[in-house]
Amino acid sequence: MKYIYLIVINAVAFLMYGIDKEKARKGKWRIKEKDLILVAVIGGSIGAFLGMHFFHHKTRHWYFRYGIPVIMILQIIIIAVMGAKYL
Repeated sequence: MKYIYLIVINAVAFLMYGIDKEKARKGKWRIKEKDLILVAVIGGSIGAFLGMHFFHHKTRHWYFRYGIPVIMILQIIIIAVMGAKYL
């Protein structure tokens, strides 16, 4: 039960990258880049990272290519330092 938020937010992040990639292919309205980054910042960095690579999406933009892994590493460190008891 402790990890439900992380599971949900990472699934949402993964799906957002997939949806945005599909919209890009079809030339339709897109999800804002700030929203894609925001979902990573609020806990969905693993889903965002996996979505980027699975869908081959946003991998050319430096702020995604380097920013998402940095966010993910920082979140992993925070969780390791704080311990999983707070999640």
